[in-house]
Amino acid sequence: MFIDRARILIESGSGGNGMSSFRREKYVPKGGPSGGDGGHGGAVILRATRNMNTLIDFRYRRIFKAKPGENGQSSNKFGKDANDLYIDVPLGTSVYDDESDKLLADLVADGEEYVALKGGRGGRGNARFATSANRAPKFAEQGEPGQERWLRLELKVLADVGIIGYPSVGKSSLIRKVSAAKPEVAAYPFTTLTPSLGVVRLDEERQFVMADIPGLIEGASKGVGLGHQFLRHVERSKVLLHMVDITGSEGRDPLEDVEIINTELALYSDLLPQKRQLIVANKIDALSDVEELRNFTKIQTEKGREVFPISTVTGEGIPALLQRTWEVLQEVAMEAQEEPAVIDEAIYDETPQPDFTVTRGDDAAYELHGRRIERLVGMTNFDDDYSVLRFQKIWRYMELDEFLREHGVKQGDTIRIGEVEFTFEE
Repeated sequence: MFIDRARILIESGSGGNGMSSFRREKYVPKGGPSGGDGGHGGAVILRATRNMNTLIDFRYRRIFKAKPGENGQSSNKFGKDANDLYIDVPLGTSVYDDESDKLLADLVADGEEYVALKGGRGGRGNARFATSANRAPKFAEQGEPGQERWLRLELKVLADVGIIGYPSVGKSSLIRKVSAAKPEVAAYPFTTLTPSLGVVRLDEERQFVMADIPGLIEGASKGVGLGHQFLRHVERSKVLLHMVDITGSEGRDPLEDVEIINTELALYSDLLPQKRQLIVANKIDALSDVEELRNFTKIQTEKGREVFPISTVTGEGIPALLQRTWEVLQEVAMEAQEEPAVIDEAIYDETPQPDFTVTRGDDAAYELHGRRIERLVGMTNFDDDYSVLRFQKIWRYMELDEFLREHGVKQGDTIRIGEVEFTFEE
């Protein structure tokens, strides 16, 4: 089975807690703080590999969790950092944030990596907080909590040439004829429900990958007939072989078929009509009226399209088609090299983004958001009085009391930061 879409939950490792301890050697009666830092939690990294062809593995494992960092120890011993968690995906995998539908990464090169989540920072031990004014701090930080998110993985077949067209026009038969791929072939629509890849070798030095894209139909751009799933694979192809049944044996007009499929390509993406396309008129061995082929070729030529009559049964015309396909691939490669490099210019919003935001929860509690305060809460041990005092000092430094009052927070209101709740008091 070819799986080209998967949804996974990833979670980065939490940082290890910092240690609060003091030197207790026999002849050091007033030893200073000696608590070590916690180790960093493991990050979650997606890595493209040529050793995978499908996303089927993610059907059986959907949750991936990196390990936490080790806690700090006494005698200034730091906790060990956790190893990063690598998730291998096939070449051509697009990574989306499942909640926002934002494209995060497009992994197409072998070994290419994307850091999906960073590991939590390790908490600092009490030795880090020693100053001339406070030589014996008793508090230490907790490790920063790990993060989690849902990702959607989509695999687009990486092929040099994609064969498109209505069902049962002979796409699977062609790829069987010219490569070692063995897709199922039968005389009924939608025999092929998954793309098949085959390597076409013209000689020792000339070869390319061909994909048999499952049949497209009218309405494919709107999802009819699994259209969206099929069209995703067309996007990766450098050259398209647009195949038609020149005999019209399925009761369709080959001229009309070409226009319908091209319309669906244009409706799905503005980039697809720009791809180089060769028209393949199949089943000439069964054609009773040669004039139909001549008329078809004349009309397509007038529209600037090259036509190649072939027979997947007898093999007639196939060598010429493959030779021209190779030539067009080289032309496309040359055009790509000649295109000027596009320099992305970042557009910056001059309006400064707020450090903190306040929303109202369903239970009428005020929810305070902001990277700085959320990290501070996550790394504070509220069971330790010294840690709480430090938290209050940083809270005042951030001027959060005034900020909350400006947003309508009053005496006795509940403030929620992550999973921690406070009562607001003047």
